[in-house]
Amino acid sequence: MSAASKVMNLDKAVAALARPGMSLAACSALEGFIPFAATHEIIRQGIGGLTLIAPISNICFDQIIAAGLAETVIAAWVGNVSSGIGYNFRRAVEEGIPRPLTVIDHSNFSITLALEAGARGLPMAVSRSPLGSDIARVNPHFKEFTCPHSGQKLLAIRAINPDLTILHAQKADPAGNCLCWGATGFSRVAALAAKQVLVTCEEIVDPEVIRADPDRTLIPGLAVSAVCEVPFGAHPAPVQGYYGLDGPYFLEYAAATKTREGALTWLDKWVHGVEGRAAYMEMLGRERWRELLVKHPAPSAPVEYGW
Repeated sequence: MSAASKVMNLDKAVAALARPGMSLAACSALEGFIPFAATHEIIRQGIGGLTLIAPISNICFDQIIAAGLAETVIAAWVGNVSSGIGYNFRRAVEEGIPRPLTVIDHSNFSITLALEAGARGLPMAVSRSPLGSDIARVNPHFKEFTCPHSGQKLLAIRAINPDLTILHAQKADPAGNCLCWGATGFSRVAALAAKQVLVTCEEIVDPEVIRADPDRTLIPGLAVSAVCEVPFGAHPAPVQGYYGLDGPYFLEYAAATKTREGALTWLDKWVHGVEGRAAYMEMLGRERWRELLVKHPAPSAPVEYGW
């Protein structure tokens, strides 16, 4: 990687940035842009003892948990967008299989506030939500207090500063400036709150492409540690303008992971059994992934940025 470029192969980027015992934020765009390729590489490299941070991580965190690499989960939900339950998550919580798992419950809103506070360099966020709920009662990162100005009861939410945030985007330039559109959730604050950021993208483009559409720059390259071109890097999650959600894949995953043995078999096939994303897509099959490509184009109107 040259001084002017942050482009790396995914396996090398993960080896350089992901460390055992670190806190990792991902899936910050909710159901889309989930960085499955990067998290599969973490599983292949066996980087464990992780604290996983996300709102709705879908089956991404469920897979890391199945591999025995998660120690703590800070999240609003760990499950399957198509079937509801994350069987590996449930086994870890209820039975300690493959290892005990500490869970710190958040709502989607509270975890967003915690990351925004982290991005702003503040020790906490302030909210009324989720006061009065069991989440506020059991989460050790929440403290009730009385506002000195209004006398109202409020909730202090401890800021979150992940050691590493992983994002997936449509486009990025070699310096790591990311172009992203669609429902991006709170990806920006998850990146700005983190100590380091790893970006995977569908394609790496010339810097002029990013500069031509500045309002869609999700995060600047100065916040990015490494950028990796990984087409279909979010599959089976959708990426706006590139491919849709692979619904059957989530159902197949649910059926395969109902048992511990089935989960291990699934990991052996889809993660350990492939060397990288190209091999993964080859196993998925050309006909299947072509069916996911955009079928009804809806390009945005051009914008004039001149003056």
